[in-house]
Amino acid sequence: MLTARSLFQEIIEDDASYRLFCSIAAGGEAQGGWENGRIAALVPEPLRALAPKIARHGADEDKHGRIFLALLRKRGLDPVEVPPETDYTMLLERRGIGLPHEKLRRDEPLTERDVIVYLAHSRVTEQRAADQMRMLTAHFGDHPEIGRAIRMICHDEANHLAYCHEELLRLAAAGHGPVIRSVLRETALAETRIHRDVGLAVMDRMTGLLGWPRAKSAALAAGIHALHTAERLGGWRRMVSLRMPERRDALGAGALARPAPESV
Repeated sequence: MLTARSLFQEIIEDDASYRLFCSIAAGGEAQGGWENGRIAALVPEPLRALAPKIARHGADEDKHGRIFLALLRKRGLDPVEVPPETDYTMLLERRGIGLPHEKLRRDEPLTERDVIVYLAHSRVTEQRAADQMRMLTAHFGDHPEIGRAIRMICHDEANHLAYCHEELLRLAAAGHGPVIRSVLRETALAETRIHRDVGLAVMDRMTGLLGWPRAKSAALAAGIHALHTAERLGGWRRMVSLRMPERRDALGAGALARPAPESV
């Protein structure tokens, strides 16, 4: 029977597939770290109070990238080049989701709308990350090799998601509600397509590495398409709703005072 646990168990038990998985994860986290770092440096003056939180978000993403590389080193493996069709962050940017890297490379202050676009993009992608890490924690949180790393990253992703909810609600209360709702919807609908495409690309790569039979690959592809259909029919709404989180100021002064361990 195909389950998330059995599939991921196969991936982490094989060096080649584990190497690809960790390399993809490390690359995405490092890219997120760079993006957040640049945004923190370019936040416009009226929103400068957000800069330390954005910087913390970026520091966490950088840490996650280093954690995945450390997991590879523990097994004596080097990272591999990430196949372009599996590069989630790059594909989102190409679809115009989030802030373009060309803008982030310039030393020009962002606008308030730019910050809203960044937060909406983060709210959607952090929902995806938080969901995936909760699933992995449920199945592998006690795994001797990867359990500690997964639990640590899961905790951080929950903080990132809480921060996005709180800051978007604050901006909505300041009169930006219609723009926020529009950008969230556009982002979520595009993200579901990218998530499907990346899922199919990763599955295809894993099929080659692990020698999955055609019937198994077909079943996995059907599952990915079914998830996308469900999200297109309404599941995307979970990625755009806003509610005040239980974790308030998740990336504020209290978070900055806490150590950020990364040894695995």
